[in-house]
Amino acid sequence: MQTSQVSKDEIYTRPTGPKNDKNELRRSLKSRHLTMISLGGTIGTGLFLASGGAIHSAGPGGAILSYLVIGIMVYFLMQSLAEMGAYMPVAGSFSTYATKFVDPSLGFALGWNYWYNWAITIAAELSAVTMIMKFWFPDSPSLLWSSIFLVIMFLLNYLSVKGFGEAEYWFSLIKVVTVVIFIIAGTLMIFGIMGNEAIGFKNFTVGDAPFHGGFMAMLGIFMAAGFSFQGTELLGVAAGETDNPEKSIPRAVKQVFWRILLFYVLAILVIGLIIPYTNENLANGDVAVSPFTLVFQKAGIAFAASVMNAVILTAVLSAGNSGMYASTRMLWDLAREGKAPKFLGKLNKNGVPVNALIVTALVGTLAFLASLFGDGTVYVWLLNASGMSGFIAWLGIAICHYRFRRAYVAQGKDLNLLPYKSKLFPFGPIFAFIVCAIVVIGQNYSAFMGDHIDWNGVLVSYIGLPLFLILWLGYKFTKKTKVIPLEKCDLNN
Repeated sequence: MQTSQVSKDEIYTRPTGPKNDKNELRRSLKSRHLTMISLGGTIGTGLFLASGGAIHSAGPGGAILSYLVIGIMVYFLMQSLAEMGAYMPVAGSFSTYATKFVDPSLGFALGWNYWYNWAITIAAELSAVTMIMKFWFPDSPSLLWSSIFLVIMFLLNYLSVKGFGEAEYWFSLIKVVTVVIFIIAGTLMIFGIMGNEAIGFKNFTVGDAPFHGGFMAMLGIFMAAGFSFQGTELLGVAAGETDNPEKSIPRAVKQVFWRILLFYVLAILVIGLIIPYTNENLANGDVAVSPFTLVFQKAGIAFAASVMNAVILTAVLSAGNSGMYASTRMLWDLAREGKAPKFLGKLNKNGVPVNALIVTALVGTLAFLASLFGDGTVYVWLLNASGMSGFIAWLGIAICHYRFRRAYVAQGKDLNLLPYKSKLFPFGPIFAFIVCAIVVIGQNYSAFMGDHIDWNGVLVSYIGLPLFLILWLGYKFTKKTKVIPLEKCDLNN
């Protein structure tokens, strides 16, 4: 089939700046916002706190290798998302892609799954905020801080998408600067330029370092590393409000892999070289003894714990702010497609889906309150159910991209006309799918390892899977949807 002789720029150049249609989101996010959103999604408590436990469990070599493999998987996922997002920038992202390229029932399930994931994450961040603030104000009430920060996150999202973008830009910048300073200071300490003596590589020879605990220890870190990188897919959700998605999305994605390599691998390498994996403080998730705090204290930096507490506070605020943004946009898009109540599709004069924002904030608040009353059992179940959701979303991205590219070719379109073409197709989405599936299946592999299966552990860890299947199959049987043939996939935005 011949393709029309029209230039790539003629086909894919879209108007930039805010949209005037009252039913459309505003394209107010700039390239710098998108770059920081994609980067900020990778830096959080997973690096600042959980990296210490990873080194303690698997040794510095095991931790680095686990994070590197997950980082490569995330890179391919972002490549997939960039190809689809640059071609079809929509707020519903992979939910919309699944509806158009796979099966409307999968789009329905992925959308509600992702909304739930981030709505519950808001509650988790509100809980984290109270613990962080009690570091400075130990006798203060939890509800005070959670209420204050909920209002801040709500207002940042309510005012305009540009307000969200600016907040994320500065939150991410603080995290990036902290990691850069940490790596520089740590490197100087390793070579004896800062501190008493050159540390060198001696901590890589302690015990059975650099690899400790064997393959099973690495598998456990593999799961934790996956959680650390959740949030990078926000780039796809933000595509619907980016002023020049054809150029901004590929530019942001191209930088993701090298920044993951820099911020995660180098940071973990520095920690592993300076602090022996046998140090029990590494296993403690408390900010007072986070690996970053321990290194800064060794460097002689005063008030290291307070400084890191402030940085982790910005990381938590960033996660909550992003969670409110992503879940609101997904709920708005579901309403627009008739998969959620119609009133959730309303936009205010600034182009913000205000009703979807209010409902999301209320759900997050109710989940947080569940953590304060009783023994918190309900909250723990909600949190565990959301933990699986991020990986299910990643599986969805890999499936959508594989189907999108095959449909694009099947309909006789020229691959050279894509605004951005992902690298190593079909290896990329297939590799990402396999690694993601291993992470999902191995969530709580230890529950199956003893003489008797720990059914309570299995239920708590895997509750997200049956919830997703109920959404998917329930919609499929109710609406009688079918997998869309490649030739009939809707490739129009």
